[in-house]
Amino acid sequence: MEENLEFFKQVNINFDKAAKYIKADPGLLDYIKKNNATIHINFPLVRDNGTIEVIEGWRAQHSNHRKPCKGGIRYASIANQDEVKALAALMTYKCAIVDVPFGGAKGALRIDPKKYSVEELERITRRFTYELYSKDFIGPGIDVPAPDYGTGEREMSWILDTYQSLDLTSTDTLGCVTGKPITQGGIRGRREATGLGVVMGLYEACQDADLMKPLGLQVGLENKRVAIQGFGNVGYYSAFYCRQYGAKVVAIGEHDAVVVNENGIDVEALKAHQNETGSIKNAPNCKTLPNREDILYFDCDILIPAALENQIRMDNVEKVKTKIIAEAANGPLTSLASDYLLNKGVLIIPDVYINAGGVTVSYFEWVKNLSNVRFGRLDKRFQQRNFDNIINIISEMTGKRPPEDLIKKYTSQADEVSLVHSGLQDTMISSFQQIRDIQKCMEIKDMRTASFVCALQKVSRTYGELGIYP
Repeated sequence: MEENLEFFKQVNINFDKAAKYIKADPGLLDYIKKNNATIHINFPLVRDNGTIEVIEGWRAQHSNHRKPCKGGIRYASIANQDEVKALAALMTYKCAIVDVPFGGAKGALRIDPKKYSVEELERITRRFTYELYSKDFIGPGIDVPAPDYGTGEREMSWILDTYQSLDLTSTDTLGCVTGKPITQGGIRGRREATGLGVVMGLYEACQDADLMKPLGLQVGLENKRVAIQGFGNVGYYSAFYCRQYGAKVVAIGEHDAVVVNENGIDVEALKAHQNETGSIKNAPNCKTLPNREDILYFDCDILIPAALENQIRMDNVEKVKTKIIAEAANGPLTSLASDYLLNKGVLIIPDVYINAGGVTVSYFEWVKNLSNVRFGRLDKRFQQRNFDNIINIISEMTGKRPPEDLIKKYTSQADEVSLVHSGLQDTMISSFQQIRDIQKCMEIKDMRTASFVCALQKVSRTYGELGIYP
């Protein structure tokens, strides 16, 4: 049954739906569809107690139509090769949609990071980096990892340090990995990028009257009731920025509980409670529901699955009550469940678009690392001279100098995080418009298929431009 297909085959079902709209050589499309290369790694870990454990991992490079390949590394006890290949494929299409010049990749280690000490995790990460390096699966022009489920800035700093100890000649080693700490070549705005991108994409969708009308919803994100599955990095920042944009976050679910407040959850207070207790259970001013899956069935305007894949399936899809699903996680809906909800009139904003904020800002970080110039540094003085000239002209024409507070307000230099957020917003807006144009022009029913069409058009065009295929 299609519902039980492997994750990579689920992704390719969506590929096949989109391929029907693409005027390209069938052989080329078949090549794009395939996974280019995957390595399977096993290495020993000497644990703190002296015992030896074998660590298993993978790195998949789905497409080399652009170099380098790009994709996160996750640490999860349920990780497997099929999942890695599927996520690498999604990265290919995601990068194409948002016009980031990377091929898709993904990596994983089959471990539960909570069961290892910090010292053990460091040894694991450094050894995995060495294995990737020895097999030519990491490098600023080859394959650039990033954080994912179970990893973060700390792991990326270990990867960078290990890589730099192995490559002693290059001046571009900072670009071997993204999502690093600011002090090690990271970029301000990367930490919140995926969650912020989710909300920016949601905002664009909710501004589209043609999408809102069939749902019986008013245009705009303001006052819409939001439920979020997952309260890690992506879930937290999705919740935080939903509130900033005027939406009301009424329910948040984690692995052990769901918390509800119909008047709106204080997201920062909930995060503080989670940091203090290790759980969102019994958060102040919230009702706690014991069944973690209740978050998927919460009666709301917008559901944001920000956890793992295959959360909504045919065995639970009938319980889903939301009007909009924004796939902050990769593949949270199976193919059949997605079709079922589409037939019910639910708007699904697909993962290959809505969660592309992370890779977009990773691209900004990579460019910053390779250029070895801080954003804004080159044109800072030039812009300041232009501002000064404008102020002088206004003063001469009016005989009065504008108030200093106005001068400061309108001539202040944009800092790095402002530039990053602005670039991300522009990317999410332009990509959404491209997808909607394709959807309308080709009369495609769902946004997922239109997104895949957008991606396949760009990838196949790249191969043609490179002269690889006639």
